[in-house]
Amino acid sequence: VHETNRLTCVFMGMDLLCQVNSHAHRTEEMDVERLLVRRGQPFSLALQCHTTLPPKHKLAIILHLGKQLKDKDHKLKSAIEDKWWFRQQGAQSEVLLTIHSPADAPVGLYSVTVLLLSPDGHILEKTTPETFYLLFNPWCKADSVYLPDEELLEEYILNENGLLYQGSWDQISSLPWNFGQFEQDVVDICFEILDNSPAALTNPEMDTANRADPVYVSRTITAMVNANDDLGVVSGRWDGKYDDGVPPTRWTGSVPILRRWSEAGAQRVRYGQCWVFSGVACTVLRCLGIPTRPVTNYSSAHDTDGNLNVDYLYDEQLESVSEGRKDMIWNYHCWVESWMDREDLPKGYDGWQALDPTPQERSDGVYCCGPCPVKAVRDGDVGMKYDAAFVFSEVNADLVTWIVYPDGQRSQVSLNQNTVGQNISTKSVYGDYREDITKHYKYPEGSVKEREVYEKAGRRVTQPNGAPGQLELKIKHAQAILGTDFDVIVEVHNVGGEDTPAQLTVTSNAVTYNSLHRGECHRKTASLTVPAQKAHKEVLRLRYDHYGACVSEHNLIRVTALLQVSGQPEVVLQEVNIQLSMPQLHVKVVGDAVVSRKLIAHISFTNPLPITLRGGVFTVEGAGLTAAREIQAPDDIGPGQEVKVKLSFKPTRAGLRKLMVDFDADRIRDVKGIATLIVRNK
Repeated sequence: VHETNRLTCVFMGMDLLCQVNSHAHRTEEMDVERLLVRRGQPFSLALQCHTTLPPKHKLAIILHLGKQLKDKDHKLKSAIEDKWWFRQQGAQSEVLLTIHSPADAPVGLYSVTVLLLSPDGHILEKTTPETFYLLFNPWCKADSVYLPDEELLEEYILNENGLLYQGSWDQISSLPWNFGQFEQDVVDICFEILDNSPAALTNPEMDTANRADPVYVSRTITAMVNANDDLGVVSGRWDGKYDDGVPPTRWTGSVPILRRWSEAGAQRVRYGQCWVFSGVACTVLRCLGIPTRPVTNYSSAHDTDGNLNVDYLYDEQLESVSEGRKDMIWNYHCWVESWMDREDLPKGYDGWQALDPTPQERSDGVYCCGPCPVKAVRDGDVGMKYDAAFVFSEVNADLVTWIVYPDGQRSQVSLNQNTVGQNISTKSVYGDYREDITKHYKYPEGSVKEREVYEKAGRRVTQPNGAPGQLELKIKHAQAILGTDFDVIVEVHNVGGEDTPAQLTVTSNAVTYNSLHRGECHRKTASLTVPAQKAHKEVLRLRYDHYGACVSEHNLIRVTALLQVSGQPEVVLQEVNIQLSMPQLHVKVVGDAVVSRKLIAHISFTNPLPITLRGGVFTVEGAGLTAAREIQAPDDIGPGQEVKVKLSFKPTRAGLRKLMVDFDADRIRDVKGIATLIVRNK
């Protein structure tokens, strides 16, 4: 095709009809100034002309995909263009072009140019190239992320607010999170993340072609959300030392993190923990058009040696003697699930796929995990791609406790097969409450089916050692509030027929949600004789003076009781995690909630601690309401003292909107508040 001198100019310009297209493609919340469309669904362009098209002349369209693609990439270009087609309708001085993209086209930034061809195929004229984003399309039957349920899509693609579940299995709490996938420039940052992946930097052509596949894209995102191997987004840290960054508990949403990463030129953002990684991954995947939901697994196993056991080692004084990389049970662990077909696997593994962006173990040499079919986890198919064995152990590992003696001998003192993988949770699509999805990951504890799955997964169904002993341990506590003193009661029940002497050791430790010890608060040992068929009660008074200085930002106290029957090898171990209750912020928004009209948020906090708080800072953000902002507390805050701040903002988008607020100070972190408002258009 040769370009010839044109005699007259036919084209005036091209209108991308952004408003019409974005409404049809459900992208109007993202942007109506730019063109964002979903694959497998037609979109329209209006070609504006000075005159009607000359007879027998034809129009042609040239598409380019990605920043890296040059004209030399003929093979990929022709493969892309072969499946696209368009039809045209003339109307006076305009031609309406309806462009049809295939449902398996690579997602990304395309440029489109319209050509005017003479009857013999010469290029007479071309438009200035215009760009548009092509996204996955879960509304399109032929797309591999197709989800045939409008209510689910409303939540898993279109909802910019959500809940991340935290706490412990018996005291579940929810953290409101601002995903903000339609906020200004977030879509650009999502593709910037893909463009910075190792595969995109080393082989851009192949990476671009692979972006047709949600399995490839979602696996890339789980690797890129953590900054362990690459130019990833968030750096993980769990040791409490966050002075050179933002404490993980301070974030209230993904958008400030994504913007910070992009503005710094793909520099990692400090710091995140599992819920932050899952929140950011959920934002990116929803933005790209892959239905995604955050998931929390309670009592989540991190099995470092792959034996499907979590091994806890103690010496006789109840000091932990596990060395090196320890197996651990996290109070909770967050990941995400994304909905897609698995054409790379045998039949039966389509649907929800677990993806875990928290850097725990390497997969194919990289810190990423998934996509792993949830059905493969439930059915014990631990060889399925990707990382099914690791996810299986997170929800199924046995907890084995050992006592290690001075000569190096060890003795198994307890085995618990029901601790790990409880109350697996996600936010309901029908409102701000919890949906339990444990049954998707495992069959009921103790069922025949569960035992079959264990054996299929290559796991022995172990039995506890010997007969149950005659001493039993229980730990009880009242509701514990941060800043107060409270009692923990350890009960030793003698269910046998003889009085029994024993040694009881009880410790309380400040721990993080993922079981790292921050310091011992209290230790008590007692020699006791428990009468037959009676109970002995030991009261442990936990004072704020003891635990306040070492309690972690997750406000958790772990009480461990170890009971050794005198003169016998029998040992009983019991452990409980006490979640200290936190105060809440009061958030009240005053004014008429209308787009572009000023509103004022009044925020107040009362210090519940018996000490003065210093360095207080409020963080506020809300999708469609305001970008993230920080407000310093005006002064130190004495015990029982109230602090009030206010800020004004103008909503940018209509609909149900949530304003998220966090308060952090030197001795209290992760205090949250929320205000929900309905914003109307002018």
